[in-house]
Amino acid sequence: MTLIADVLMTAGALGAAFYCMILSRRLRRLSNLDDGMGAAIAVLSQQVEQMTRALESTRAAASGSAEDLETRIARAEQAGRRLELLMAALNDRPRAKPDQPVVTSAQGLGEAPDKGSEGRFVSRRASLLASEDVL
Repeated sequence: MTLIADVLMTAGALGAAFYCMILSRRLRRLSNLDDGMGAAIAVLSQQVEQMTRALESTRAAASGSAEDLETRIARAEQAGRRLELLMAALNDRPRAKPDQPVVTSAQGLGEAPDKGSEGRFVSRRASLLASEDVL
């Protein structure tokens, strides 16, 4: 009876040793850095590092763009306020009457106009004021 138990125990030990040898080979192939799972893990870790660097550079560029956008918005708001003041000042000016002559750009600058160019160069303000009276 002990002889049968010893034979079965030896067979079990040999089977376990064979199974451990197969598992060892599979694990070695799995962790091989050339073509196994280790290579896939190494490639993925490199990609994670590259993506991290790309994310950091994108964040830096986005913060720079945000600061630039804030300065441009501030300049646009200032320009808008200045335009509002100019429009208010334009509305405060006396309106040109239809029977008055149109002011040319040379007359607006205080220069004497040429005889032939009196009707050619008309300032925009004078034409805008004249068109507002018509409405």
